[in-house]
Amino acid sequence: MNLPAPNLDDRRFQDLVDEAKRYIQQRSPEWTDHNVSDPGVTLIETFAHMVDQLIYRLNRVPERNYLAFLDLLGVRLFPPTAARAAVTFWLSAPQAEPVVLRTGTEVSTMRGETEEGVSFATTDDLVVVPCSLAKLVTSAASGAPADRTDELLSGQRVTCFATPPAVGDTMLFGLSAAVPRCAVVIRLGSEVEGIGVDPRQPPLVWEAWDGRGWTECEVDSDSTGGLNRPGDVVLHVPAEHIASVIAGTRAGWLRCRVVKPSAGQPFYSESPTVSEAEAFTIGGTIVAEHAEAVLDEIIGESEGVAGQRFAVSRPPVLTDGAPVVVEVSDGEGWQEWSTVEHFGTSSATDRHVLLDATSGEFAFGPAVREPDGTIRHYGAVPPKGAVIRIRRYRTGGGRAGNVARQVISMLSSSVPYVARVENREAASGGVDGETVDAAKLRGPLALRTQERAVTVDDFELIARDAAPAAARVRCVPAAEAEQGEAAVRVLVVPGAIADIGDELRLEQLIPPRDMLAAVAGKLDERRLVGTRVVVEPPYYQGVTVVARLRASGDVEGARRAALEALYRYLNPLRGGPDGSGWPFGRPVQFGEVHAVLAAAPGVSVVDELRLFPADPITGRRGEPVNVLELSPTALAFSYQHQVTVTEAQPVRGT
Repeated sequence: MNLPAPNLDDRRFQDLVDEAKRYIQQRSPEWTDHNVSDPGVTLIETFAHMVDQLIYRLNRVPERNYLAFLDLLGVRLFPPTAARAAVTFWLSAPQAEPVVLRTGTEVSTMRGETEEGVSFATTDDLVVVPCSLAKLVTSAASGAPADRTDELLSGQRVTCFATPPAVGDTMLFGLSAAVPRCAVVIRLGSEVEGIGVDPRQPPLVWEAWDGRGWTECEVDSDSTGGLNRPGDVVLHVPAEHIASVIAGTRAGWLRCRVVKPSAGQPFYSESPTVSEAEAFTIGGTIVAEHAEAVLDEIIGESEGVAGQRFAVSRPPVLTDGAPVVVEVSDGEGWQEWSTVEHFGTSSATDRHVLLDATSGEFAFGPAVREPDGTIRHYGAVPPKGAVIRIRRYRTGGGRAGNVARQVISMLSSSVPYVARVENREAASGGVDGETVDAAKLRGPLALRTQERAVTVDDFELIARDAAPAAARVRCVPAAEAEQGEAAVRVLVVPGAIADIGDELRLEQLIPPRDMLAAVAGKLDERRLVGTRVVVEPPYYQGVTVVARLRASGDVEGARRAALEALYRYLNPLRGGPDGSGWPFGRPVQFGEVHAVLAAAPGVSVVDELRLFPADPITGRRGEPVNVLELSPTALAFSYQHQVTVTEAQPVRGT
């Protein structure tokens, strides 16, 4: 909690007026007219108003001193962080030459009537590499690869897998070039009738060779229905895809592999065949961030003295990317100066600067007079007249960049051969800059922690500092971690934007690797020797609610309201009894879910309700329960609720 600040004078305007009138009675008893119409009372009220303003300013002094104390402790406001999203650029048609989209290509959401579009810029070059099918190879799970290219070119029907198909059978496509980050279309002509699989969920996985192993590709669409009919398979190839030699041929390899079916999933009764096959590139994907890069900005000219400060023109400076580099001219070229957290270990020859990211101010090292009278420089001093510039910094960021998927759809300027853009997943990671009030609350915690992870609160505070984009952080002590002696589990829940209402998908709640790595690295520096720290996402216990309700009016409206209430209540980020996220380890109670449904707008009666534990990965559902117990490291997660609503029958009089 915040340190209590004393109220030096709690008198207000009316208190001052009443006190002055009491003095009148003591000092001037002949003055009897104390109404507001009296000129003397008017003067009293005027001076009381002025004194009230002085008292207000006086009571700000403790807050100013408190903030100065935090400044001495080194507490700085956290700058905002930029949201990031993978944006796919779709070509108007396959191209014969590579299509290059340079770093900084701008895209945005659609502009509304009252709101501006949210702009994003790509963080790297994207090269959409053209390709064609060079080789077709099939390989049974227990056999050697067989080159089927000549059979395909001669118009023969090529059997994709073994007869009968088995788990592990593969069909490999050798592309004329590696296509990292590209969207590739595999166009197949299949001639098979009824091969046994469900076209909506065939037991297949598409993969790309990255030089060390096979990496799964995201399937954008599959109009072949699991190789059941002629059509296209659109794949998003990972960034690690490289050309390699397989089956004696160097190519950019993709493959389709038969996997073990899940419970109830049909399997191939016979192998599909292809008589035609081709491949071409139709787009590419690159990361874009809600930030703008400023290049080669001159921020001032050195006066040749210690402790100089210079500010950029467009604060704040985002620090969640590559380190900011300051350059100082030496008459012949530019010298690089690196940013540091403090000048405590800087010598007079170290080219160090300190960055206040929120204000965008760069400070050079100070000069301090030692007890013996000598002057010690903490950091080098730029020579007089030297020009100081920032090679590149990023500005912007904030929660506004956390947009839902498929809303980044506008090109800020026309790009040759690009027809449209989209973000297949929601943007995430955007956090607003820290407020002064939040820093005042954090200050005592930072003073107590002293950058050492000892208690549970210490672990959580340091983890939040390391990953501002994390929505929730939970430290489970060794006694409850179930990870062995002296092991501590730190559970990280990322921020996520639901596509519809509060209906989150499981993959949105898995923190990215760089977030986990940042938390693990920060805690590793500050943990006690011998303490083993495990940083990971929590276990998400799927909960499926099956309910039959009666509506007092609009049936479809009541159904939507009931589903919204369930997805909002059983939500790791915004659910639970207080709406701040489902508490770790809190059981899901039948009665509480019943109350949530009964309170949904338009619902009059809850006729039937069942509560099922579910696995959001496999989709398996357990037996119905009245109380769903959760471990201390688990959160409740809504998974495919099923709600049926009928219209309530009016009660007839007798």
